[in-house]
Amino acid sequence: MAALTQQAFAPGNPAPTALAAARFWHLPGRLVWLVAELFFAAFSFARLCAFRPATLARRSSWLRLSSKRLLRIFGADLAVTGPIPETGLLVSNHLSYLDVLVLGSLAPAIFVAKREVKHWPVFGWFARAGGTLFTDREKRSQVRPLTAALQTVLQTGALVVLFPEGTSSNGQTVLPFKSALLEPVATADSSHPVSAAFIEYHLDDGDAGEEVCYWKDMTFLPHLVNLLGKRRINVTVRFSELPCPSRDRKELARQLHAEVLRLKAGSFVK
Repeated sequence: MAALTQQAFAPGNPAPTALAAARFWHLPGRLVWLVAELFFAAFSFARLCAFRPATLARRSSWLRLSSKRLLRIFGADLAVTGPIPETGLLVSNHLSYLDVLVLGSLAPAIFVAKREVKHWPVFGWFARAGGTLFTDREKRSQVRPLTAALQTVLQTGALVVLFPEGTSSNGQTVLPFKSALLEPVATADSSHPVSAAFIEYHLDDGDAGEEVCYWKDMTFLPHLVNLLGKRRINVTVRFSELPCPSRDRKELARQLHAEVLRLKAGSFVK
C-alpha cells in the first residue's frame, strides 16, 4: 500500500498509528462488502436478462443503480454543480476507474472505453454488462464502425460518455483531446447536445493523485485494495453544456478541452 503522506501528520489529522488501526479494521469489511455488492449486481443483471432483452436503456439503468451502491463502499462524498446531462454526448477528464462509477451514478449512460478495460478483473465484467462500447485506438480501421455505433446509440436518446484524453492522469493537467470519436455530434445535421464535465478527487488521509487516480504503470488490484482502505473520498463534479458546438470535430475537440479547463479553474479546495 502507498505510504502515508505528509498530510497525515498535519494538525487536526489523526496520528499515523490511528490511521493504520482504522484501515486494519475497516478494510476487511469493505472487501467483503465489495464482494457482496458484486454478487448483488450480477444477480440484478441476470434478473434483468431473464425474461426480456437487455437493451441499452436497461443496461444503463442497471449501471446507474450498481454504481450508486458501489460508490458507498469507497465512502464517496459527491459534490455536483451544473446541469447533469441526460442525453447527447458528455466528455470528461479521466483520472481513475472510479470516474465511471461517479458519472454512471448521476445519470443512465453508455460509456466508451479502451479495449483493455474489457479484460480488467471486476471492472471489465461491470463495463461489458453496462453496455460499454470498446475502442482499439491502435487500429484506425475500427474508428469508423465505432463511430457508426455511437451514432446509433445517440439516436436512441441515450447519454454517451467519452474520455477524449485517451488515457488517465493524476489530474494536474488535462491532456489534449482526441477528435476521432466526436464525429457523430460534429455533423451539420446533428442536434445532439454536447456537454463537458470535470472530475476531481480529494483524500483526507492520502494523496489523491497517487491513490485515487489510476495512471502510469499502476497495477489494478493493489491500487483497489489500497483505495478501499481510505476513510472517505471527496469527489467534485462540474457540468456545463456547450451553447454552440462546432461542426468541425477538431475544432469541437479544442472547444471541449477549453471548457473542461474552465471547469477545472474552479477546482475544489478542502
